[in-house]
Amino acid sequence: MAFATAVTLFAPDPGFVWVLPALCAFPLFLFATLIHGATLGDGQPATWLFLTELILCVLTQSLALGTIVEASRGSLRGRPRAS
Repeated sequence: MAFATAVTLFAPDPGFVWVLPALCAFPLFLFATLIHGATLGDGQPATWLFLTELILCVLTQSLALGTIVEASRGSLRGRPRAS
């Protein structure tokens, strides 16, 4: 996200730099986009709204994946390591 933002701010033509963050947050971003498209109708969403949704989806999905990883590690922490 930081790299895509930097490229957007400082490059004359950022190109498709926002494709990778969108793919990383695809499951939640697809759901948010479908809801967003249903509420706005046929109009194209504003860029700031699109980027805000993308950032919130990335952060939410990162929190969910981090929670899953920590929960799975927590069940293994009680066991002693094999030497």
